Amino acid sequence: MKKEDCIFCKIASGEIPSNTIYENSEFKVIMDIAPASKGHVLIIPKEHFKDIYEIDAITAGKLFQLATVVARALKEVLHCDGLNVLQNNGLIAGQTVYHFHMHLIPRYEDDDVTIGWKEHSTEDIDMEQLRQDIKKAL
Repeated sequence: MKKEDCIFCKIASGEIPSNTIYENSEFKVIMDIAPASKGHVLIIPKEHFKDIYEIDAITAGKLFQLATVVARALKEVLHCDGLNVLQNNGLIAGQTVYHFHMHLIPRYEDDDVTIGWKEHSTEDIDMEQLRQDIKKAL
């Protein structure tokens, strides 16, 4: 299902051109137009899902299977030293396009890419209660 005002739906359908490196009936893999590093790609489902909360588990599983294949190809071609797999959900988490997509960002020694967070203490958190609450929700 395509959402009319979604740029990634338009890219996935071919309405907007892209530097596509792979495509099948369910996904399109494109070069990012504002890459964090050389070889940064996006994996976009052709069906519109706003975020991880909307995508079904089967499609998500297929997407991650594809990500492993693409990651190996990136490593073979680019000889990168590492790779970040990144997927943002919600504005506060850095999502700017509200169509589920996954970033594969090749990493190189001494690159200027920064992805990380400050580690916090768990002293003020009732970890056992939190564990039980999440487990119950599953």
